[in-house]
Amino acid sequence: MRKGAHDGAQALLARSAAADGAAHRALGAAIADFAIPDDDRLDERTRAALARLLRALIATVEAEVGGHAARLLRTQGEAALADALEAQDGTSDTLHASELLRDPALMGELIARVRQDLLAGGMAAQAQDEPERASLLNRLAQHPDRLLAQSAAAVLVSESRRRSVPDSGPLPQSDLPAELHHRLVWHVAAALRAGVAGVAPVLDEALAEAAQRSLAAHDEGDRLEAAAMRLAAAIDARPDELPGLMAEALGDRRVALFAALLAHALRIDFDGARAMTFDAASGRLWVALRALDFNRGAIATIGVALSEADPRRSVEAFADQLDSIMAVGAEEARGAIAPLRLPAEYRAALLALQGRGR
Repeated sequence: MRKGAHDGAQALLARSAAADGAAHRALGAAIADFAIPDDDRLDERTRAALARLLRALIATVEAEVGGHAARLLRTQGEAALADALEAQDGTSDTLHASELLRDPALMGELIARVRQDLLAGGMAAQAQDEPERASLLNRLAQHPDRLLAQSAAAVLVSESRRRSVPDSGPLPQSDLPAELHHRLVWHVAAALRAGVAGVAPVLDEALAEAAQRSLAAHDEGDRLEAAAMRLAAAIDARPDELPGLMAEALGDRRVALFAALLAHALRIDFDGARAMTFDAASGRLWVALRALDFNRGAIATIGVALSEADPRRSVEAFADQLDSIMAVGAEEARGAIAPLRLPAEYRAALLALQGRGR
């Protein structure tokens, strides 16, 4: 009893000693959170969806890497190590404590993906003038042009795979850009290794081989965003076709296709067009649409659809702004969006230098 009491006392003292540092960190986090302007803060719906997506992505890579590594270990007679690997209760806590979740590229992609899905989910499907007419993507999937039909079918397949994120368990695949998938795979492999005590070169080798297998199997061309860009290029809409196609894409709740059509027309990357679509504050989307010489009716249709789907937007505020939007000349608008045609890495470097200069 005395030994148990002594051990308990030591544990209590250790927790007490650590409490000051924990309280200091908690206070710092609370202050940082309070200082975030409301416009920059993730709303609870986005935060919850982001947490669910992140859990599912980690579970996906854990299942791929951990599962294959355990199989490799068993074939080598290392059943105890395989059991220890499989007995782990996930790597989420380890990864949350690492720098991975502070990676701007990874978290930016995940937040954008969540917002894309929430925006689509918030849209009411618009009634068709012809109720019997198939949706835009379904019509394109039946198009006699084989490239167009195959591209549309690929978007439909990618959307169905992406459509739902489970509350627990893995996804069919990560659907991340290659660089971000690679980063996540290696971090998950390292977190799995950290959960097994002791020096075990055979475990390191199994995890490294399993990670490389996951990397080799990943094809970022299967992503919804990549498929949507291929379809936009196959359509190659004429200026007079584009407003109707983009409005119909939103009417069908195909936000990825809307962004891809916009990106292709502006000759910018998908990420830039997607960011415009979500940007409820700056009005960059309206400038972009004026650069494409969209008329008042086309911009109004798109603005109302987005305003009804996004709680950060207001239909009344958009209506008040419409005259100002139409006062922007097409040539002036094209000059304003010209920097978006520069490579994303170059724009990021320019912003980084501007930030240091302040």
